Formats: sequence, C-alpha cells, structure tokens
Amino acid sequence: MAAIKAVFFDQDGVIIDTECDGHRVAFNQTFQDFGFDFEWSVDFYHEMLQVAGGKERMKHYFQQKGISISDELIKKMHKHKTDIFIELIESGKLPLRSGVKRLMKEINDAGLILGICTTSTERAARAVVRTMLSDVKFDFVLAGDVVKMKKPDPEIYQLALQKSGLQPHECLVIEDSRQGVLAAHAAGIRVVATTNPYTKNEDLSGAEIIVTALGDEGGEKGKLKKGWEGMAYDGNLRLDQLVAFFTR
Repeated sequence: MAAIKAVFFDQDGVIIDTECDGHRVAFNQTFQDFGFDFEWSVDFYHEMLQVAGGKERMKHYFQQKGISISDELIKKMHKHKTDIFIELIESGKLPLRSGVKRLMKEINDAGLILGICTTSTERAARAVVRTMLSDVKFDFVLAGDVVKMKKPDPEIYQLALQKSGLQPHECLVIEDSRQGVLAAHAAGIRVVATTNPYTKNEDLSGAEIIVTALGDEGGEKGKLKKGWEGMAYDGNLRLDQLVAFFTR
C-alpha cells in the first residue's frame, strides 16, 4: 500500500471546537441584530448541523419557520455572522483542540502536504490560520464557496486531490462528523475521526480510526474508540502511528 503523502483537516469541530460556543453564538447574535426574536439552543443547533454550510443552514431554518427571505438578505446576515465569529476567534475565546498543532507540526516536519478542507467561510478559515496556526505551513486552504456542493458531497475533497496531485490512497482526512466521513470516503480517502460533544453520538463507524481527541503531552489525552489490535496508543495520536496503520 502506498505511503501517506498528504493530510487534509476539516476545521470546525476538528481544529477548534467552534460549533456550540462559536458559530451558534454568532448565529444567535445575528438573528438579534437583524430583528428576529428567536435563538438556537445547544440541542437544537445539533439538529441544524445536519445541514452543511452556514447560508444553507439559515435558509433551511427560515423555510421551516415559513418565513420568506431573499438570498440577498441571507448573504448579508451570513456576512454579519462571520464578522462576529471571526471576532470570537481573534479574541482567543475558541482555543485549538488538543493535539491539532502537534500533529500538524509532525506533518510539516515529515515533508507531507498539509491542507484544510472546510465548509466554513474562507474569511473564518484564514482567520484561524493567521491567528492560531501562524507557525504551521499549509499547502492550501479550501473553504466556503470554493465548491458548489457541501459535505457529504465529496467535491471539496476531490478538489484537494486535484490541488495535491495525489491519488486518494496516498491521502488521509481528519474529520469529526458523519457528513465529513461520508464526504471523504466518497472521494476514496481514508479517515481519522476525532469526536466532539456534538458528534460523539453520531455514526462515525466508517472512519478507520476514531479518537475523542488527537491528544497532547501535558494536556488533554484522547481515548481510542476504534483502531487496531496492538496499536501503541498512549492518548496522543502521532503521525508515525497513522503511517504505520495505513501502510500496514
């Protein structure tokens, strides 16, 4: 089996745990700022996460509520929401998830291609890279409307394959949700799933490896939910372990 030559990270829920205290907060503030008297609870937002993409999520919700709203206003609200979300990122209120920078540094040191593939807006993705991962080298960041179809459609990972010039079996995806796992597999790429409070109960069984976190020395350690017998796992999922697993 070919060696791993590239690793593609999803952003929301993988790099930073953005959904509950980031995107949800920004959506609710936007609704208030535009004169709407509703908000998305923690539990209800989990339901909304089944709709990929922020603009698509708002449009779906307004349709459910029977509220007529133009695509132009949806875009305006989404831009406002993104401004709020980026302020949260730049304030440092949304820290990196355990082990993310460590694993990215290992990927850099090994000379592998490193990319981000997210349905979050490009502005948000660039803000994360600029403020929280400035010392990590990325070969590309694919975000937002760079593709027409959102996950679980494989389009964003197919674009990543084109950008990298590699075959699916030479790449690896780090995801957190069922939709992300389905998207990667539909592109023929294998997956490591790292769960978060919103995705811990989702069916991620399609992922080849499942952990609760990537893990850091002296910080939060991950728990292995799916791997292989005899895997030398100490709570920190390392690049050498991934290479050994996917080339064995």
